[in-house]
Amino acid sequence: MQITESLYGDQQPMAKIRVLVVDDSALMREMISDILRQDAEIEVIGAARDPYAARDKILSDEPDVVTLDVEMPRMDGLTFLEKLMSGHPLPVVMLSSLTEKGCETTLRALELGAVDFVTKPKLDLSQTIGEQADEIIAKVKAAATARVKRLDLHAKPARKNSRPCEALITSTHKVIAIGASTGGTEALASVLSALPSNSPGIVAVIHMPPNFTKAYAERLDNLCDINVKEAAHGDRILPGHALIAPGNYHMSVFRSGANYSVKINQDERVNRHRPSVNVLFDSCAQYLGTNVTGVMLTGMGDDGASGMLAMHEAGAKTIAQDEATCVVFGMPKAAIAVGAVDTVLPLSKIPDAMLRYCRDTVAAH
Repeated sequence: MQITESLYGDQQPMAKIRVLVVDDSALMREMISDILRQDAEIEVIGAARDPYAARDKILSDEPDVVTLDVEMPRMDGLTFLEKLMSGHPLPVVMLSSLTEKGCETTLRALELGAVDFVTKPKLDLSQTIGEQADEIIAKVKAAATARVKRLDLHAKPARKNSRPCEALITSTHKVIAIGASTGGTEALASVLSALPSNSPGIVAVIHMPPNFTKAYAERLDNLCDINVKEAAHGDRILPGHALIAPGNYHMSVFRSGANYSVKINQDERVNRHRPSVNVLFDSCAQYLGTNVTGVMLTGMGDDGASGMLAMHEAGAKTIAQDEATCVVFGMPKAAIAVGAVDTVLPLSKIPDAMLRYCRDTVAAH
């Protein structure tokens, strides 16, 4: 099975977002299609029950976005995704189950270039009309604007730094706070894997559902020199450690004596999200002031913009990922628009800038 660039040609701008739904279940294909048709800006151009049928429809109909199930007959979704992204990349939104295996498979799909994922809707459509339907529509529309790139099958996996940064002045009072959404799993992995083992403590919110954040943190822990874990209530923020907000829980920081720690709760959603980047950033502004460096990575929407502005006004240094390296420029763009950002940088330059800001503020004190 091969998909080649020459078969696609130059795509012309479309008035509507053309979506191909790929799933082995006829009921699920119908359900996803019905959900997407609720939005006037989306046109479902077809459905396919397996990757071979999907290939034919992609070549003939040139969709803007593909929704893709992982488990299908004849060829699994990951194999198909790898072939697609290495042949001629298209924005793909994965449909994932909440099982442990589903989490691991979805994280692998994001590594291979999928833009985002949604958990599979319940078979009872009445359970899906509201919030989950809105999420599916929003993520498909965001994917249509995403920057996708060809998968390099020969690329070497990232390596650990395996050495501390001698120039970094270790301080338990320095913290790096990071927010991310669409495209953020790989962006955050890129940032954290570039950090030395004596980096300042890190707290991060990424929009992911329950179960996924635990698997994601474990994956990062194996990839990075720093220790990475899913945060638990009361965890201390320590040098060389990163805490990832658990799915469906807000995470905020607080100070207890000389220590910084995190609180975990299930308060109301903020900016439609739980966890919310704004919740984390607002608490950083309140309790950390000049001792925190804020970073906004790729993501859709505007979650975190007002919180980053509060951090900036409290004296924190702030960084946003630039448009050229974002999968979706929504969250960084929103933070820049409200005047919350000191520096806009490509993803590859963010780790050094974070450490430099932390080192400079330690030296200033």
